[in-house]
Amino acid sequence: MSSWITPPTTPANDFELKPALIQLVSQNQFHGISNECPQDHLRRFLDLCSTVKHNGVKQDYIRLSLFKFPLVGEAARWLANLPPNSLTTWDELTKAFLGRFYPLSKTADMRSQIMDFQDRDGESLYDAWERFKALLRACAHHQMEDWLQIHCFYKGLPKQNPMTLDAGAGGPIMQKDPTTALELIEKVVQNDKD
Repeated sequence: MSSWITPPTTPANDFELKPALIQLVSQNQFHGISNECPQDHLRRFLDLCSTVKHNGVKQDYIRLSLFKFPLVGEAARWLANLPPNSLTTWDELTKAFLGRFYPLSKTADMRSQIMDFQDRDGESLYDAWERFKALLRACAHHQMEDWLQIHCFYKGLPKQNPMTLDAGAGGPIMQKDPTTALELIEKVVQNDKD
């Protein structure tokens, strides 16, 4: 019988999923009911998977091999109804999983909150950045490129804070490449916190 998830091949012939690991992962059950957070489930699952290391075995192999074990109820039925071999990478799996269990209306609402981000009265630059990052984590499948995320954060700040970011960046932060801009924002907000 074909599986719905097809992990990549691995050159490590001596690797096997230990029953204790399967049992540990299985304890983090996800039923697919409305009061469960699929993002939280994925975070816990990834935390557990990150404890497994073996030479020659990629994390995708471990994640894809273990993912079915904690799924029960509606979530297990969802997986069983997928076409055989339809999920071959971790990215495909997370997109399909979140597409099914993270409602489109919630995704749209979270994207809107990210796009319309506004600094709160009296909020420090550090606190604003932490709150913005929390919004991004709450909707990790937002599919917004880094430059757009930076723009949304930057435009939502009161006049003083963008000037602080630009000064810390040695010029307009929006003219930096996204990777550099994110690193600079982290440094500036840490200085603001301290």
